[in-house]
Amino acid sequence: MVFRKLPGVSASGMGLRLSQKFVFLLFLSGLVTLCFGALFFLPDSVRLKRIFLSKTEIQPVTVGSGSENDVRESKTESASERATSSDRGANSDTFSYQKFRGCLLKAPLGRDNGKPGDPQTNERREKVKEMMKFAWDNYKRYAWGKNELRPLTRNGHIGNMFGGLRGASIIDSLDTLYIMGLMEEYNDAKEWVQTNLDLNSNGEASLFEVNIRYVGGLLSAYYLTGEELFKNKAMELGEKLLPAFNTPTGIPRGVINLGSGTIWSWGWASAGSSILAEFGTLHLEFVHLTELSNNPVYTEKVMNIRKLLNKIEKPHGLYPNFLSPVSGNWVQHHVSIGGLGDSFYEYLIKSYLMSDKTDDDAKRMYYGALEAIEANLVQKSPGGLTYMAEWRGGILDHKMGHLACFSGGMIGIGADDGAPEKRQHYLDLAAEITHTCHESYTRSGERKCQCCVYFHNIMHTNADNWWSQKAEERTLLLNYT
Repeated sequence: MVFRKLPGVSASGMGLRLSQKFVFLLFLSGLVTLCFGALFFLPDSVRLKRIFLSKTEIQPVTVGSGSENDVRESKTESASERATSSDRGANSDTFSYQKFRGCLLKAPLGRDNGKPGDPQTNERREKVKEMMKFAWDNYKRYAWGKNELRPLTRNGHIGNMFGGLRGASIIDSLDTLYIMGLMEEYNDAKEWVQTNLDLNSNGEASLFEVNIRYVGGLLSAYYLTGEELFKNKAMELGEKLLPAFNTPTGIPRGVINLGSGTIWSWGWASAGSSILAEFGTLHLEFVHLTELSNNPVYTEKVMNIRKLLNKIEKPHGLYPNFLSPVSGNWVQHHVSIGGLGDSFYEYLIKSYLMSDKTDDDAKRMYYGALEAIEANLVQKSPGGLTYMAEWRGGILDHKMGHLACFSGGMIGIGADDGAPEKRQHYLDLAAEITHTCHESYTRSGERKCQCCVYFHNIMHTNADNWWSQKAEERTLLLNYT
């Protein structure tokens, strides 16, 4: 700013009266305060971390297009993690598969491979097996070694979810093939893992997808068969996932480069947040990685997630879908039992059951969440169909995603361990939700799976026709996947 000297005014005064100086200084101090304070409102600021975190906590970053979601946090390894990692090799043989098998109350596949005595049940079982073999044979014919089969074009697809890893369908099918007694197919899959599964990839992978399909698939195959190949591959891959937790809160980011260890959030995730269904769907596999490797770091990582979730406030007892891995606060108050939230709840009840019902923390979290879901999300349509609505900042969105259909089974398997007076209620609720999902197939013209169903609060005189009448299509939108 240039000030013109006026007659009769000293140069030292810069042409400003005392009141003008005061206003100018007040404006300047307000501007500085505003700029400095804005740092605290940025959802995921690398600059903020550089200013307020010590050098040992700062993670090197590379900036892509300039968006906060493009900030990729590089791999760091604490001294304690290096120590536990180095100790792992000396203790990797402490888990005894034979001892584990000796503790089982019955064989993994049941008596007579679980063959039912009821002819109708056995017929249904054989039909499912026939369908599995059909799918497997065509995958092997058209897409062997690729991650998935595209049925229309009849070719294999690798995709960008697994960081360059191949054979996702093979790994994910190992336990199913073994349980179904398809031993020739299982042996083909096992041979592929032994000769072709290369974990030294250098691509961008979904932490969630790699964990549930590769780590989970390999662990399941190991516990069923005792093949050391599967255990070793699972532990090798599990170690590659650890850098995802290198955030200020320990909440992992959703995407990781399996070669370099750099991590970042999905571009579509609100304000660089992590997703409830992703960081909440690690517990089962990571606890078993600790069990097999005798390295406590895996359990420590997932238990830290639990501690943070127990610490922060939950609106009406609900768990929103988006959480900042930097601040540890919810980013949006969007709650869904379908996509973005689903398997978090599933892993709570399964963690309790897998622990031989000793994980009281998981039990408390699960039944607390279920109580909040019933109070806020469970609704009844005018036609009498029970559904799980979504919750957006206190406003109900009367939409039920197809992914929420798992909740019928989840509530069913957890019914016996609920409060005695609520056990039958849980079974009834599970049946009602499953019935709604069944209706979403049978009442659609093509009997296809719906992506989501919208329920609108319009009364109908004929409840039986509520869903199917052409005239009422405005009240129900079916999106086909």
